[in-house]
Amino acid sequence: MKILLIYPNLNQEIIGYGDLGAIAEPLALEYLAASCVDFASEVKLLDLRLHPDDLEPILDNFRPDIVALTGYSMHVIRMLEIARITRDHLVQTKIVVGGHHATLLPEDFKTEDIDFIVVGEGTVPFRALTEMLSHEMTHSIAGIWSNDRGDWTFGGNQPTLELEKVVPPLRSLCLADRQHYFIDWMKPIALLRTTVGCPYRCSFCSLWKMMDGHYYRRDVDSVVSELLNIEEPYVFLVDDEPFVNAKRMDLLAEGIKDSGVNKEYFSYCRIDTLVKNKTTLEKWIEIGLRRVFLGIEGVTTNEMESYNKRLSISQIEEGIKSARALGLKVFASFIVSPLYTKADFTRLSRFIERNHIDYPSFTILTPLPGTDDFISQYDLITDRQPNGRPDWSKWDLQHLVVPSVLSKTEFEKEYQKLRMNFRGAYEIHQRKATIARSTLIHNI
Repeated sequence: MKILLIYPNLNQEIIGYGDLGAIAEPLALEYLAASCVDFASEVKLLDLRLHPDDLEPILDNFRPDIVALTGYSMHVIRMLEIARITRDHLVQTKIVVGGHHATLLPEDFKTEDIDFIVVGEGTVPFRALTEMLSHEMTHSIAGIWSNDRGDWTFGGNQPTLELEKVVPPLRSLCLADRQHYFIDWMKPIALLRTTVGCPYRCSFCSLWKMMDGHYYRRDVDSVVSELLNIEEPYVFLVDDEPFVNAKRMDLLAEGIKDSGVNKEYFSYCRIDTLVKNKTTLEKWIEIGLRRVFLGIEGVTTNEMESYNKRLSISQIEEGIKSARALGLKVFASFIVSPLYTKADFTRLSRFIERNHIDYPSFTILTPLPGTDDFISQYDLITDRQPNGRPDWSKWDLQHLVVPSVLSKTEFEKEYQKLRMNFRGAYEIHQRKATIARSTLIHNI
């Protein structure tokens, strides 16, 4: 059985909530590959961000029995297009989709071109699916929607995730591409997951709902073992909030130090976690932590309350000062609400200037699937497909998709001005990243 795993391409790629040019390794697909390799004669991974012209040639030459796609809301339309192309080339191939959007809104993938939709953490159900198909069997599988000639049935919810049973990602699958993965100046970079889920409940975020609110932590020794096999000099911790458990991160830092691993790290971190666990951050700085991604989001008390951030403005400013005192570079994300007036744009600019933010990053508040905002604002969505569903290509957090206080033209003008005002903070890295991305796509 041949399996082709595909990561979709778009005109603009982002990492987390960042503005900087970035193409990071398709970690989710590497996990899937590791889970199913026992039942496959051959597994290939096609990253269309690096190889945008290779879809049809690989379909024709490799002729996979299974094609699996993953992506976020902004990838939905492209994923459906890839599924149609695949079906045109290979009538009998089973097409599987999964990922963030498929978990929260599987109905967007219930088309005649798609055979299975994986809901939730994909490794266990995908392994069961490949095993079933390799034995030419048919039965329901927990966590999977199955298409029987247009009749969709669900195999039920998955059991509780047993994180330690998840096989490490098969990083060798994209060996030729690894040198090209980068996040601005950190190149080549690898992604490392040490926890799954998030203990917080920010209103604009649906990531915590992917795991039904659970927060799973990997064994420290298994993380160190995986890290020992990563060759890249830079590592991005993709945990939603890795530093919330200080004792665990102390042990992990000690384990990494004892192992002799020499890397530089970039990681998410909440402001209050940073302030509370400065000693832990110091230990990580000692082993190579260089940057932290701080989700500041808002700069007023009302914003903090509406986002359920459970942070005060004074805490935020204290956290920024603490990061600077520790010698950490701060990559900070800010949410620009459709309710912003010109005064609000000015207030945000003044906050960034006053606090000397190293790398300010901006996103437009978007009603994401899985959030209360998506439910309450669904009828207000302005950008839609001909079938009435939202135009998911606009869900890249850089488009205004609901009505704003300012006119759309005024809002977009103020938003672009905001970004231009602070591009000097990292324009060299951004320019290099953009050039690198353009060059590698044409040269690979």
